[in-house]
Amino acid sequence: MDLHAGRQRMLKVGGVTPFTATDYPGQLAAAVFVQGCPWRCGYCHNPHLQERTRHSPIAWTDVLGLLKRRIGLIDAVVFSGGEPTMDPCLADAIAQVRALGFKIGLHSGGTHPQRLKSILPLLDWVGLDVKAMFANYANVTQVGGSGGPALASLEAVLASGVDYECRTTAHPALLPETELWQLAQALAGMQVKNYVLQVFRMQGCSDPALNNTMTGNYPSAGLVQRIAPLFPAFTLRRA
Repeated sequence: MDLHAGRQRMLKVGGVTPFTATDYPGQLAAAVFVQGCPWRCGYCHNPHLQERTRHSPIAWTDVLGLLKRRIGLIDAVVFSGGEPTMDPCLADAIAQVRALGFKIGLHSGGTHPQRLKSILPLLDWVGLDVKAMFANYANVTQVGGSGGPALASLEAVLASGVDYECRTTAHPALLPETELWQLAQALAGMQVKNYVLQVFRMQGCSDPALNNTMTGNYPSAGLVQRIAPLFPAFTLRRA
């Protein structure tokens, strides 16, 4: 007997930002933070969202109610996390929000490439994290084999035609400049057009080893000058 028969499953939401001008480039948006992530990146600013609890901290029906009240005030809704593609209810949630007339954005680390591929036709924009050279992903995620799903996710986004940015959070202990340069070259070779280099920020990071080893001259101006011409669109984001 299926004890869950007849019970509607809904997206597990750990938080909502009703207004943001930074989570979807060029759009005023709300951000919905989905519970759960299988990776454990040391620089994660939302570690409280890594675990999926039995019950959703915020009811999805309440989120929809909030978004209905935002119609006419914002342009888009961004699903973030955590890792939103971890939630099997993501596609249904996106469809409900799109029906309200909003553009849809997604922040993803690429943990679940098949689910990401299935929802790409529902998306208007994707911000995809590329954390390291794919063979070295475990150095950042602390999960063996994580580079495979990340690579498959990037390939799916590039093939989809959906507007996107690829972004890398850079810390010298995780990405020495030699590897950062190799990563930029590899992404350019894959025809990535829009690349964002996000310099590690200590605010919100609970890993003392990372906080204590960040240096102010990383990445060097020379490296940034070499990386920038590789991409039609390149952005350096510092704290």
